[in-house]
Amino acid sequence: MSDEIERRGDGRKPNELRPIQIERHYLKYPEGSVLIEWGETKVIVNVSAQTGVPRWLRGSGQGWITAEYSMLPRATQNRNIREVQLGKQGGRTVEIQRLIGRCLRAVVELDGLGENTMWVDCDVIQADGGTRTAALTGAFVAMVDALYFLMRRDHLRYLPLNNTLAAVSCGIVDGVALLDLPYEEDSRAQVDMNVIGTGTGHLIEVQGGAESHPFSPAQLQAMMDHAYGGLKEITRIQRDCLGNVWDEVRAGIARLEEGMNFAELRAFREGLENNE
Repeated sequence: MSDEIERRGDGRKPNELRPIQIERHYLKYPEGSVLIEWGETKVIVNVSAQTGVPRWLRGSGQGWITAEYSMLPRATQNRNIREVQLGKQGGRTVEIQRLIGRCLRAVVELDGLGENTMWVDCDVIQADGGTRTAALTGAFVAMVDALYFLMRRDHLRYLPLNNTLAAVSCGIVDGVALLDLPYEEDSRAQVDMNVIGTGTGHLIEVQGGAESHPFSPAQLQAMMDHAYGGLKEITRIQRDCLGNVWDEVRAGIARLEEGMNFAELRAFREGLENNE
């Protein structure tokens, strides 16, 4: 490790996260909502449960998860034009919201939702690097609360989760592997990478590429080592934030690990609907 980056501009070590705070039940109306503050980045995430699924899933018994992502015009140093004024979403916006939906679908068992859609709205109110990783990390907590809301109202018997989800950024700056890049580092990084993983150490998605110079396998390994450590710490933060609800998360995952499917749950939900 280079002596030049033993401490970074904000005083952190190369493998150290910025402070992360997650406030649950941030808004009144959504089934799940959080404000996640990650360093100077702040994102509001809402999860709404809605009856019905896209046309191609009707009659399948499966649910769906879809996401929307946006950034307030003055979330950044200079005001950005609202995309609605441009008449279309930008490529970056589309990419991020597809990433959020895709990753959440990897850890939520869609059979367990029945034919319902979970809408995930991520709104960046202040950006200082890592907005997609903050949105994903907060979205998992908000999703857990939304599922728990449905379970407490007897729409679900247990939380249909097969794992937990967290996300973190890393990169190469001045030749050194760093974890969790703020904008000042991200804007001059030679390599920029986002890692989305589970609480059991498996990977959901890795996005990375050279911004200016190719990178070596050793540098890739250094970034991944930082990322694994960061994901472990973020999962602990999520666990502490969820408190007693974390026990329901573990119970739902344990049921799936024992080889149970969601046929019983589906029959339970159909019985409820027939008796209403």
